[in-house]
Parts: sequence; structure tokens; C-alpha cells
Amino acid sequence: MANFSQSEIDYLKSQYLARIATTNKKGQPDVVPVGFEFDGKYFWIGSHDQEIFFRGIKYKNVKNGNKLVSLVVDDLESVDPWKPRCVKVYGIAEVMDHDGEFGKGKYLRVTPKTSWSMGIAGLKLNNGGFRQKTVHE
Repeated sequence: MANFSQSEIDYLKSQYLARIATTNKKGQPDVVPVGFEFDGKYFWIGSHDQEIFFRGIKYKNVKNGNKLVSLVVDDLESVDPWKPRCVKVYGIAEVMDHDGEFGKGKYLRVTPKTSWSMGIAGLKLNNGGFRQKTVHE
């Protein structure tokens, strides 16, 4: 399980939109913007409309066994000067029942395994501009 810093948790809880990438059985990647919630441990991705959720590519890819996902939460703190911020996560997605931001229903629960962050206040960065953490299980 990822151990996010308090600065990263505060940032993630202040955001409403992420992008999730999944792949189908043939390896075709698909990335889509999603609303999400972060409880400090898991990312939960759902929908106000369960019928639409079940028809979505991300749901079908995970349901069909392709559980490895990438998730990015990002924004621009400023454009002058240019100050992007982001948290990128590699994780495992599962279809789970959850009563969350989008009501009661099926959600993708993403368990973070590795994360990177950039531009988050209070974090020291490496030479590449990112702070990387590999999660130990």
C-alpha cells in the first residue's frame, strides 16, 4: 500500500478529476477522465449512473482481468510562473461495492503500488523533477 505524505494526501483530497488508463485483452490502452475520491488509502472511481458505468471501457477492462492501471491527478497551480502539480500512481484495480461520492454501487477501487509526485508543496524532488515511491507489500 502506498504511503502518501500529508502534502500529497491534502492535494489529492482537494482535487475532483483524474485520468485513468486501462488496457483491453489485446493490450490496447485507453485513458479517460474520471471523477474520483481518495480516502487516504484507496482511490474510488464510480459514476452517478451505474448503467453507464457498466458499459464503460474502464469497467470492462478491469472486469475482464486487466487489473493493472495508471492514474494521474494533475492541475496547474499557476501559469505565470508555470507551476504544474501532479500525483501519478501505478496500481491494481478491482470492481467493488462502495457507498461513496457517487452514491451506493459498483466502483473501481485502485490500490496504489508505486507513486510519483511533482510540484506538491513541501516535497523535495529528485533530479528528474519527480518524487518516486515504490510501495513494499
